[in-house]
Amino acid sequence: MIKISLIQPSRNNLKYLKWSYESIRKNQGEHEVEICVADDFSNDGTWDWCEERMKFDSNFKAIRNEGPIRLGHTILYDKLINEVATNDIVMIYHADMYLCPNALDSIEKWIKPKTIVSLTRIEPPLHPDGPEKILFNAGTEPEEFDETSLLENIHKFTDTKKITDGIFAPWAFYRKDFQDIGGHDPLYAPQSKEDSDIFNRFQLNGVSFIQTWDGFVYHMTCRGSRFNPTITNVGKESDEWLAQNQRSTRNFIRKWGHFVKHTPLMKPIVPPKYNIGIVLENSNYQLLSILEPWCDRIYVDSDFESYIQREQKATSYDLTKRITSIQTPTEEIVIHINGNSFNNNDYNVIQNISDIINDSGAIGQFELGNLKLDIREMNEYQNNLIYL
Repeated sequence: MIKISLIQPSRNNLKYLKWSYESIRKNQGEHEVEICVADDFSNDGTWDWCEERMKFDSNFKAIRNEGPIRLGHTILYDKLINEVATNDIVMIYHADMYLCPNALDSIEKWIKPKTIVSLTRIEPPLHPDGPEKILFNAGTEPEEFDETSLLENIHKFTDTKKITDGIFAPWAFYRKDFQDIGGHDPLYAPQSKEDSDIFNRFQLNGVSFIQTWDGFVYHMTCRGSRFNPTITNVGKESDEWLAQNQRSTRNFIRKWGHFVKHTPLMKPIVPPKYNIGIVLENSNYQLLSILEPWCDRIYVDSDFESYIQREQKATSYDLTKRITSIQTPTEEIVIHINGNSFNNNDYNVIQNISDIINDSGAIGQFELGNLKLDIREMNEYQNNLIYL
């Protein structure tokens, strides 16, 4: 039987945390399960409940962010993994997840070093369907959770011979594999895109992914921020989440040079990362905002100080090194853009520029729509992003 530490940051979602805790203790079987919770400055009694649990459950451990600034799970995942968990095997686990019977048996069946195992999520139909999950409505709140119906139907979803190669929460792994690449990147704090970033880095570092189809969680989805009922309604994305998701998306593009990409079964796709400069003539504030994340440096012929003042607080990248006045570019790939003719088709090219350059395989100068490309070298730098 495995010894495993479940990692659970929590912010103002105590009723889900209690519901999740009860399911873990009820369905953990003979496995030794350490539950590690981080209370992220909650005001709903979470810390009082954690202190009470620690008195009676020696395998329950908790830490608290005293605030007033929220840290988010990007930071707290790592604090729990590195400073609280005591087992070699750990699992990122959300507070709004019900651990189904025999799920940890499936983790034990597949887990090994350099391999990450994801349980299959059973979810109510709050998000679009996909081949990596199962839609089944057993309730969207703990007080309406239909446990009997879920357990009566779970055999219909079980396939003991099936595995696929996706990765998503809940995902179990050896702590050493996590620490080898430096854990989550605080660039994305407090949350959003930190998972896609670390999944890319795991894959580039030779880690394999297994999704098991005989181990499940019932997932009420997004109760930490996106659909947290203390700040929004179920199915309505909170303003907080929308703003942070936009910031994290722009930072993901700055780092990787593309949007998040994955197969239908959620295995990461990592295009090459090239050294790209954009020379933007007839520039303006809006175009600078649109194009800056898509390159390593952008050269403009307009004022950029106001943009830096506004945007710098949303990223740890030093924008004074990423934006400069027009001069001879030094990047290996240079894209020349005239702001007066730049259109949506040109922007579609920019959004897929890594794949376009990779597919072309050509050194030289050519035009795509209104863009002029000067490809001097095609060195790839994505492996430089594996380690923090």
